[in-house]
Amino acid sequence: MNDKKQIFGWAMYDWANSAYMTTVAAAVLPIFFAKVVVPPEGVAIGGTVYSATTLWGFLISLSTFIIFLTAPILGAISDFSASKKKFLMAFCYGGSLFTILLFFCGSGDVWMTMLFFLVAQIGFAGGNVFYDAFLPHIASPDKMDWVSGKGFSFGYIGGGIQFAIALVIISANDRLGIDSSLAARIAMSMAGLWWAGFSLITFLKLKETAPAEKLPEKYRRLPKVLGYAWLGIDRTFKTAVKVRRFRHLLLFLVAFMVYDDGIQTVISMATMYGTAELGLSNTVLMLTLLIIQIIGIPSALLFGKLGELLSTKTALMITLVLWSGIVIYAFFITSAAQYMALGAVVGLAMGGSQALSRSLYGSIIPAEASAEFFGFYSVFSKFASIAGPLMFGIIHQATGSSRYAILSLIAFFLTGILLLSFVNLAKAREAKEKGLF
Repeated sequence: MNDKKQIFGWAMYDWANSAYMTTVAAAVLPIFFAKVVVPPEGVAIGGTVYSATTLWGFLISLSTFIIFLTAPILGAISDFSASKKKFLMAFCYGGSLFTILLFFCGSGDVWMTMLFFLVAQIGFAGGNVFYDAFLPHIASPDKMDWVSGKGFSFGYIGGGIQFAIALVIISANDRLGIDSSLAARIAMSMAGLWWAGFSLITFLKLKETAPAEKLPEKYRRLPKVLGYAWLGIDRTFKTAVKVRRFRHLLLFLVAFMVYDDGIQTVISMATMYGTAELGLSNTVLMLTLLIIQIIGIPSALLFGKLGELLSTKTALMITLVLWSGIVIYAFFITSAAQYMALGAVVGLAMGGSQALSRSLYGSIIPAEASAEFFGFYSVFSKFASIAGPLMFGIIHQATGSSRYAILSLIAFFLTGILLLSFVNLAKAREAKEKGLF
């Protein structure tokens, strides 16, 4: 517990994989997919023509659905076989490999680009289940807020540096003697190399924290892979039953699902809002993403300390108040400067809310089943990617404006604050200490 080398190694994975999320998933690939890969007239599938935006939405939904189905099972298997590190390595290098392979995608390579991105996205999201599951093993409850914040802070630094390099390559492509398409492909493949390379530090320093258990007799007659799979399904079902019995753990998960729905919708629709509603340039949009990364660095650490001084729940509720202010301000903005200022506040709120949510949950679950329970955390997180974007789309369709759609998201944050206020962390931790799980 609280070993500095272990914590540093763990945090470096956030440094490594944030390059993928910032440069590839959030910034470069959506624009590259829409402007280069998919023809302007769209893609005909089964007699229906689909735009780049529609295909991108399907891709995100499909990758989310796959992780939604598999994360709890993989978590249970890794807990039982003491293989969190092995699973993390598999998802890491599978995802980073297919990120690097995006270099070979170009105009018209719709299916290849979709496949490579799908595998990379699954590698990123799946790896995070096992990365998060290490937290209760490496940090004591009184240090969990700080360590979780440190991980996110490292992520903002690493992702921000790599994204800045990508921005230079893309913006200076003429002086480098390359076209914009090649610049984008270089930037994405570099993010994959960054992810794979810096993860080596994690795998050298981070140790598996629990001994393996013997596979129960009833599963041994099956091939080992199937035996572990059935074990994972069985334990996942039992975990669902356990969670239902513990009011405050379940209440936190529901609160998290609601407010994270609002957070994920703001993050996923921010670029679209800046483009469609405000008519901002790609340069402004990408610089705003960089601002979010930079502000997120001290924010994750600041709110980690605030959680220690006040309480994790109180500090988390403060971030949700910030998110409520963000969507109100977004309703009124009209200029690039205001949009970039909004990005700074998003970075402040995002760094704190992500780190505190993870540490709070990690403090109320049993460490010996951390991957299993963080699999459930991932499930609730994936649910949080459904209702918000759907409501955003419905309101936009009805009103013809993204402003009312973005303002409507305040309902998620206010409901999250209300539900979170009823969570009794003392009782939740008491249940964990008594071994009631």
